[in-house]
Amino acid sequence: MALLHNLMIKVVFETLNSAYFRAALGSHLTEEAMDSKADQQLQAAYRGSNQSGMRAFNERLVLSMVRRHGSLSKSEIARATRLSAQTISVIMRQLESDQLLIRGEPVRGKVGQPSVPMSLNCDGAFFLGLKIGRRSCEMVLTDFLGKIVSRHYRTYDFPMPESVLEFVSAGFEDTKERLGNNSKRIAGIGIAMPFELWSWADEVGDAANDMGVWRDFDIRGAIGRISDWPVYLQNDATAACGAELAFGQHGHLQDFIYFYIGTFAGGGIVLNGSLYPGRTGNAGALGSMPVPGPEGQSMQLIDQASLVVFEKELIARGVDSSPLWRVESDWASLEADADVWLNRAAYGLAHAIVAANAVIDFEAALIDGGFPDRIRAKLLERVGNAMGELDLQGLTAPQLLEGSLGSVARALGGASLPLFDRYLIDQNTLMREAA
Repeated sequence: MALLHNLMIKVVFETLNSAYFRAALGSHLTEEAMDSKADQQLQAAYRGSNQSGMRAFNERLVLSMVRRHGSLSKSEIARATRLSAQTISVIMRQLESDQLLIRGEPVRGKVGQPSVPMSLNCDGAFFLGLKIGRRSCEMVLTDFLGKIVSRHYRTYDFPMPESVLEFVSAGFEDTKERLGNNSKRIAGIGIAMPFELWSWADEVGDAANDMGVWRDFDIRGAIGRISDWPVYLQNDATAACGAELAFGQHGHLQDFIYFYIGTFAGGGIVLNGSLYPGRTGNAGALGSMPVPGPEGQSMQLIDQASLVVFEKELIARGVDSSPLWRVESDWASLEADADVWLNRAAYGLAHAIVAANAVIDFEAALIDGGFPDRIRAKLLERVGNAMGELDLQGLTAPQLLEGSLGSVARALGGASLPLFDRYLIDQNTLMREAA
């Protein structure tokens, strides 16, 4: 009975998450129809609780609704959640008092009192995101709406804990100075980094024994000792996928596979409108997917679509590869040399997308990476061409879309971790509330 009960809870919560959190109900629907259908499914799947013990959940619910719609009145939220008007009033007053919501101009209808739309206060909360990569580290500060307030970047031949901590400490000081009293509104810092940063050290030309220091180094604990805020940790490519979900232009999608092409290729998976990290947090380890090589041999996607592969090609030709790792670079000096790598990367990505789609019928496949927009567009076009040459019998090809965040996606993914954990509803939050 306990198992059946838990399964029923899971079904209800996943239905709520897919119906409400992202409300991706098909591209053939208008936005108004999607919102209406989502609210109907929300009402059918779950209704807010009027018990005081569920106040934190209800506040997350309200914030998630306002975030998705942009602004909502109390009456609109009450209708959607079936919470009492009194309960909604209490929640909204509290969120306004906490400076998480702000009032808009009253909207007068034909009858009755004017409604007052409430929207997120951009200064209501701030989030720090730290990307630690094999070639660079980056820190961003975002406001409650996901707008980047500040951004710091550093490149290196390979990362060492001491230099990363020095970079982070300097970023903290700049953040405190920039925000002043508002620094107390920082909800946390999220770290986005490869779970095995020391792996593939030889591929990037690093001494394996130097990178091996990361094997036993607790970066979360080390940053926690110099941080005034909670610290979160997630795989960098999975975090980038979460950033696309939270801050990108494709939040309406319900199920998609996401590829991020950085020093190494990686990715993430979104199911039912929620980031799916998997049992160990490593779901969407797309760089490790086996794909056929140029001569039919079995390879991993990481060996075809990673920027380090392109770097090796450039070095072999005597071309300066440093623009690959500069965040402001437009690749102008590299574009003529990119064709071979783009074709190879597209070939591997096409096979990976088709193979993944045979397991889960994804709505879309998103491709993003640490390169200029026009390079991303070229890569997407070539992936489409490569997929057109594959046998898709029995499969429905997913829509191919460009990711919308580019090189900052992983750092923004770090910033999304405290946002999801503290203020929004996703599948993991729902299951914690149910426990």
